[in-house]
Amino acid sequence: MNIDSTEMQQVAAAQGVPRMDMYAGIHKALRALMADTLVALGRMDTDDTLELLQTTQRVMELLDFCASHLRHENQFVHAAIEARAPGASDVIAHEHEAHEKHIAELAEITGALLKCPAPARAAAALSLYRQLALFIADNFQHMHIEETAHNAVLWARYTDAELADIHNALVASIPPDEMMYVMRWLVPFMNPAERTAVLADMQAHAPAPAFAAVLDMVRPYLTETEWAKLTRSLGLAAVPGLVQG
Repeated sequence: MNIDSTEMQQVAAAQGVPRMDMYAGIHKALRALMADTLVALGRMDTDDTLELLQTTQRVMELLDFCASHLRHENQFVHAAIEARAPGASDVIAHEHEAHEKHIAELAEITGALLKCPAPARAAAALSLYRQLALFIADNFQHMHIEETAHNAVLWARYTDAELADIHNALVASIPPDEMMYVMRWLVPFMNPAERTAVLADMQAHAPAPAFAAVLDMVRPYLTETEWAKLTRSLGLAAVPGLVQG
């Protein structure tokens, strides 16, 4: 990768002057979704058919989300990197290819678990759990490189306004149903300032029904204190129905 020490220093320098970070929010969502799904798989009762179906469905949703995330990064973020730093995304691009293969393998293993005879389910579920854990561990390291090395390249070559335009184009490409899924895992796992920034932008630019739908969806995943802070920051604390669970 064409990343030198000067560029990497921008990551440290940004601690004092925050830059536009396209990775931060979505990676928080991914980490939360991955961890939650892995825990659910680990505690699954393989003798309970309904629980087996529900949990494997969650695994498939995670895999679909990861595949979609790779496509978004390839199309928008990697394209931006390559436009001004040719070759700088090569290593991560190869990792994306490996992740796509791993996703396909995990999907196959998950499907096989559903067809497994009852006596063999526990062993098959444990195997899937371990394979998913390795996939997640690899993704955690992968995301760290993107958040540091890739951001260093982007920050050295793009203004925040340009990065915001790239991010907005990426977001605009996401279908509404997928966006609702993103928001379900994005908003609850942000800190209060990040949460307010995302929803204030949506409040200003999205149709009112869409904004209300997102609030309704994330409400159950926030504590009373978090919800109160959010509604107050959005100027909604006095609106009936929005501050009540």
